[in-house]
Formats: sequence, structure tokens, C-alpha cells
Amino acid sequence: MRQQPFGQNGPSVSVIGQGTWYLDRGNRASAIAALRRGIDLGMTHIDTAEMYGDAELVIADAIAGRRDDVFLVSKVLPSNASRRGAITACERSLKRLKTDRLDCYLLHWRGSYPLSETVAAFEQLVSDGKIRAWGVSNFDAGDLDEMLAVAGPGRIACNQVLYHLRERAIEHAVIPWCKAHGTAVVAYSPFGHNDFPQGGSKAGEMLGTIARAHRASPRQIALAFLTRDQEVFAIPKASSEDHAADNAAAGDLLLGDAEIAALDKAFPRGPKPRGLPML
Repeated sequence: MRQQPFGQNGPSVSVIGQGTWYLDRGNRASAIAALRRGIDLGMTHIDTAEMYGDAELVIADAIAGRRDDVFLVSKVLPSNASRRGAITACERSLKRLKTDRLDCYLLHWRGSYPLSETVAAFEQLVSDGKIRAWGVSNFDAGDLDEMLAVAGPGRIACNQVLYHLRERAIEHAVIPWCKAHGTAVVAYSPFGHNDFPQGGSKAGEMLGTIARAHRASPRQIALAFLTRDQEVFAIPKASSEDHAADNAAAGDLLLGDAEIAALDKAFPRGPKPRGLPML
């Protein structure tokens, strides 16, 4: 599994991680087994959020006895992102995850509380040893500029954003901003939301052709394309051990320049949108 620095001066983290949105809605035993299998295969970056129902509780069982093996991330809801509220929310997540610290803690999206309050809470949590770093999610370049002005350089570890073959809006401004400021980009829903390209389409056929050349699955090729830049990570969800293994195999897959160009043509990024797409 490839690893790369997570933000400016951050630790090396697996390029393919594990998302957990809706993980609590299926078979619990299968979800735990999938997470553990993913960790065994190097997908040690595990992402969750207080918004994700009981996903934090599922993760707690999956990482029991293995906390030091994983890079654990959770997120605070904007409605809880006041200075006092964010600290309380983080402590609640720590309790649910049965751990004493998070490796990174994110503002899930921008809300009504001043960014200065949220940053003050995050920095207090760092000082208290409850989180090691903090970042944001669903922030456009303008939002990142505002956060940078509040927090100062080198503090925003990551920006977690929607990114898949059919939704490449972040390539216009967000990825360049993050590259320039040493901020990791984490792609959520990297297969789309029930929108993965099928083999019957022209673009899907191109994806399949490249997959066959690598003896890989189309989803593995998609993950390899999204993580072609060193700053980008992806956090697909897996509901079974086999699915986790398929995702993990993408972590060692490198595409050639011609293959990247072919996928770029098959799945054009389109014009820059007025707002940042998000789920």
C-alpha cells in the first residue's frame, strides 16, 4: 500500500483509506470484518463523523486492540462547531470510538459559527492531546482562503471533498490551492453515489480496457486515477471483506501517462462550477 504525507509535515498515511458513511446500516459483523480486513491490507486511514449514526461504535469494535495501527479521523457537525460545542462533540466521539485521541478532526462543512471559534476549539484540542491535527471538509478555495487567514499557514491538514470520475470540479481550484499550501485532499464517495460508470457506455468501456490491461477491476483503476497526484487520498467504503480487498489493491496501482490522458478524455472535468459540489 502506497503511503504519502498527510498535509504539511504530517505523518505518512495510506493513499487508500476506508470510509464509513452508512456503515452502520448493514450487517454489523460484516462491517467489522471488512474494516479489519482493510487494516490488514494496509488501509489504515479510517474516516468517520458524528453525523454517521453508529459508525463510530462499529469502528470502535473493529479497531479494538489495534488503535496504534490506524490513522483515525472524525468530523464535527457545523451546528456543534462553536468553541465549547466542538470540544464537547470531540469528547463525545472519543468516547464512542473508545480512544483517547483522534489523528485528525474535521469541520464537516461550513456553518454559521465564526471560523475563529472552531479554530480556537481545534487548537485547544491539539494542546490537550485529544487530536493530533485538524482540517476541513467541503471547503471551496475561497473558504480555504478564509480559514488560512484565521488559522495561519501549515495548520489545515486536509480538505475532504467530493471527487470521482464523473465529478472532478475540485481540480479547477481546490486541488491547486491544497498543493500550494501543503494541505492533503481526501476524496469521499470516490465511486460516485450509485453512479459508477458501466461497461455499456463509451467511457465505461475505456475504463474496462485499462482495467484489463492491469488485470485489475474498473473500481481499482478509478481509485488509481483519483490518487494520481501525491496530495490526494481516497476513502471508499466497503461492506464486505472481498470489497475491502478490491479497494486495497488499488493502493499499489500506478497508471501510465497515456492511460491518465485517456481517462481524462473519457471523463472530462467540465467547466468550473459556481459552487463546490457536495453530498
